[in-house]
Amino acid sequence: MNMINIEGLNLSFGSGSNESKILHDVNIQVKAGESFGLVGESGSGKTTVLRCLAGQYHHWSGQLSVNGNSLQHKLDKKRCIDMQMVFQDPYGSLHPRHSIETALAEPLKIHKMDNKDQRISSILKKVGLDDSFRYRSPHQLSGGQRQRVAIARALILEPQILLLDEPTSALDVSVQAEILNLLKELKEKEGLTYLMVTHDLGVVTYLCDRVAVMQNGHIVETISSSNLANHGASEPYTKMLLDCCYHTEARLNDTTSFAN
Repeated sequence: MNMINIEGLNLSFGSGSNESKILHDVNIQVKAGESFGLVGESGSGKTTVLRCLAGQYHHWSGQLSVNGNSLQHKLDKKRCIDMQMVFQDPYGSLHPRHSIETALAEPLKIHKMDNKDQRISSILKKVGLDDSFRYRSPHQLSGGQRQRVAIARALILEPQILLLDEPTSALDVSVQAEILNLLKELKEKEGLTYLMVTHDLGVVTYLCDRVAVMQNGHIVETISSSNLANHGASEPYTKMLLDCCYHTEARLNDTTSFAN
């Protein structure tokens, strides 16, 4: 069964001669328990797909469904419980003047869930933080700790799906590995489904089962991560992305060797 089903998704901004079409008949199917990646250059439409699913854009056309239930253009509480989003910048996604406890308690209050203290303690533990973090502010945390809090806030409503918008790109390399390991562990333990946007093909091959490659609002290829890692891409654009990735890695390795 598909947990996420996207059929013929289109989105434009502006009208008339100023209309700019961002998404062109996007089709994506994500199975329950799967981790699915969206890759492509900046401006290819990856994050726009997530925002349509999350209810941040309302003027799309096509069909969106989650766990067999069709999504409407208007955001409702059920969609928020079923599906949550983790953003790229962990500092920007947390209110700078709110304590971590306030940030985690807010969705529970909105959705009238009980046992707030227990739920907050439990979710902090799941993301590798203890109860002392409840009383801190975002500026008192490291980037990795802030992203753990952002993940905790997304999970506190016990959703089935996480939409991940480049969740490690704003972090140091060593911290990126910690967050990726956390996401992988949470997916296995909680039975989550992931739809993740990233520009890092290394992240895709580590965390994702399959990946769709986007260019100018189109899906140009859908491929398993193992085939992607083994140079099994068939589309020229996907091959170009792989070549760029490998050239970048080679330059970084050369620079590191020189520095050492």
